[in-house]
Amino acid sequence: MVRRNDQRRAALVDAAIEVLARDGARGLTFRAVDTEAAVPVGTASNYFADRDDLLTQAGARVYERLQPDEATISRQRAAGRDRETYAELMRELVGRVAAFRTGYLALLELRLEATRRPGLREVLTERVRADMAANVAYHEASGLPGDATAVKLLMLTLNWLIVEQLTLPDVFTQAEREQLVAAAVERIVTEG
Repeated sequence: MVRRNDQRRAALVDAAIEVLARDGARGLTFRAVDTEAAVPVGTASNYFADRDDLLTQAGARVYERLQPDEATISRQRAAGRDRETYAELMRELVGRVAAFRTGYLALLELRLEATRRPGLREVLTERVRADMAANVAYHEASGLPGDATAVKLLMLTLNWLIVEQLTLPDVFTQAEREQLVAAAVERIVTEG
């Protein structure tokens, strides 16, 4: 029987994210999650049907935690509608995602694991498609320059910049990363 204490479940999923980021998908066991969450051995197995359930919920939780807060959304809605504003929004996005280092590294681990687990691949594919669609819809409603293709290209470009920042942080300086974001917006996003 799977338990329903939502706070405990969230703590276990957050612990799973930490384990994924630190030890990889192969290191993700119920025992490792219990240890990371500082709960009695056997707790995680009471909350998740199996390892696939735990992997899937970890992926969903990362996306949940990467969402901007209301203050950020309000600030974005009040901002200008030009490429410089767009570049600033993208720098904020890169900063927010990179600040949740373990979450992003856990997502990379989940993507690799999805190449071996069709069920996880299906869940992640649906989630990434939904995330992409939500970003395109938000962009279209925002009045910012560029089209759906520009949004997709920026997401692909910035995702790799984030990978570089989190895995090999000395390749580019902070100033270079900011310049690269501005250059990506400048070259990909066309004015109306």
